[in-house]
This record gives sequence, structure tokens and C-alpha cells, in this order.
Amino acid sequence: MSWAKISSHTVNIEYFPSAEAFLFRYAENKNFDILLLDIEMQGMDGITLASTVRKENKSVQIIFISGYSEYLSQGYDVSALHYLIKPIKPQKLFSVLDRASDLCEKNGAFITFSHAGETVRLPIYEISHIEANANYVTLHTDGGEKYTVRSTLTELESELDSRFFRTGRSFIVNLRYIYKLTKSDIFMKNGEVLPLPRGAYKDLNQAIITRL
Repeated sequence: MSWAKISSHTVNIEYFPSAEAFLFRYAENKNFDILLLDIEMQGMDGITLASTVRKENKSVQIIFISGYSEYLSQGYDVSALHYLIKPIKPQKLFSVLDRASDLCEKNGAFITFSHAGETVRLPIYEISHIEANANYVTLHTDGGEKYTVRSTLTELESELDSRFFRTGRSFIVNLRYIYKLTKSDIFMKNGEVLPLPRGAYKDLNQAIITRL
């Protein structure tokens, strides 16, 4: 693959004639980092396939390639990294694959802390947002787990990457888990609604556009 040679990556590529064929393979081997999916296929469509995978795999990078732009919003509903419209220039595809590769590496990062007498290693990509309260912070995961530890947002912020955005003194949010944004609220994909400080909308909206 040209991208792998240019970027000096070692890749293992598998092709599947249908979504069903992929899921049959996925059932026995879930070691996939990046999925390049078409939208319209015989049998199960690409959106349904991505949704099925997302139910148990939050870290795999999904890239849609389609000739139909009307499915774009559905693509981002399953936390797709990008939605490429045909015809695709190699430079654009390579740029998206670079981002996907970077995120695959970042998804190997953990935050380690003590909680309830145990040492917890929490994958960074599982954190939906972090909430500060006095000298403590609570880490919220997309799955609904909460971990309250003695720390500050500033201390934790140094361990995070560009997927995270600090909205003020009380919250850091994972941009990939934002479902909808208004001038006063952040609607997360897990159903939680976070307050957005006055004047923070423009910067947060820009971060969503440029970082995702």
C-alpha cells in the first residue's frame, strides 16, 4: 500500500466482499485498528456495520468512503474519524490515515490512579469528560463508570491529548463524545448534559471542526 511505504508503517490489509463477511471474521479476531467502509453494500450497509462494531469497540478508527454525502451525519453518529466523498485524492486519504494511525497510538495511553484502595489504569480514549470539584476531580467514562480522585484539572490536562478540550474551571471534555453543542450546553453521546461557560462556544466549536 502506497501510504504504508510513504509513512514507513507496517500494515496488514484484509479485504471483505460484504459487511457480513467482515463480521464473521471479526467474531474470531477483533485485532483491527482501522476500518475503511463503504456505505451502500449488498446486504448490511456500512453504517449498520459500524454501529455493530462500536457497541463493543470504542477505539477502532472508522473511515467512510462513499459517493453519497447525505449519509455524512450518520457516519459521525458512530464516531467515524472521517467521511470521504468519492472521487478521493490520494493526498487526502493519506492525511486521514495519518490521523487514524496517530489516534491508534494514543489509544494505547492510560491514566493511572488510586481509587477505592485499588490501582486503576484507565484508557484515555474511554474518558468522556472530567469534572472538577474543590480539590477532587471525577473522571466519567462513556460506559457510565465514575472515578473520583484527589487531583486538579490542570494536573490531569497534562496527561491528555488533542481530543480533549478544557471548557473552563470545571470541565474537560472529550471532543469525540460530544453529540450536540449549543451556546449554553454540551450534549454528550451518553446522554449527559454539561454546562458551557459564556463565551466558550466559539472556541469549542472550532476545536470540534479542526481536531476531529
